[in-house]
Amino acid sequence: MLKPIFAIALLLMSTSLLAQNNDAPIINLHALQKPHWSAEDRKNVNTVADFVQNLMNNHNFDYILKNYNDSAYVQHNRNLPDKITGLVGFLQEFVSDYPGYSYDVKHIYVDGDHVIFHSHATLKEEHRGNDQKGMNIVDIWRLEDGRIVEHWDSIQALDSFMRFYALVSGGNIENDNGVF
Repeated sequence: MLKPIFAIALLLMSTSLLAQNNDAPIINLHALQKPHWSAEDRKNVNTVADFVQNLMNNHNFDYILKNYNDSAYVQHNRNLPDKITGLVGFLQEFVSDYPGYSYDVKHIYVDGDHVIFHSHATLKEEHRGNDQKGMNIVDIWRLEDGRIVEHWDSIQALDSFMRFYALVSGGNIENDNGVF
């Protein structure tokens, strides 16, 4: 009886791993967590980490729409459309142009209902881990009752291609929420 259960569990695990982008970074919460975080802090970080892992690394947009499509989500990056549906629509187009896009979380900070990720984003798989390529990003999310309701970011292009891309794409204002 134990062998069939083990075989089914192994099959399910391997299927879920194959469904993901195997080379994409995985947010290592165990390594990034701080001992002073409260239970609420850990819960908020886990929510944001699940959101980011599925959105930015796994590109699992159906999962994001199913689990995070809250109409209260306010986007403060003025170059991105408002709401979760706007963010997903933007990223669907973005990853069709850059399928190797990934988001490697380097540091996590949390203060109650605000979670901050400091990350290295890259467009190509071969650039992952090269801190001379891609973007240095600080993202800030505000949660309310366990739901992500607001987002701000600051992005620094690290190489000339990303600086050019930021210059070319940085002028389109897609929402009226303001940056603060």
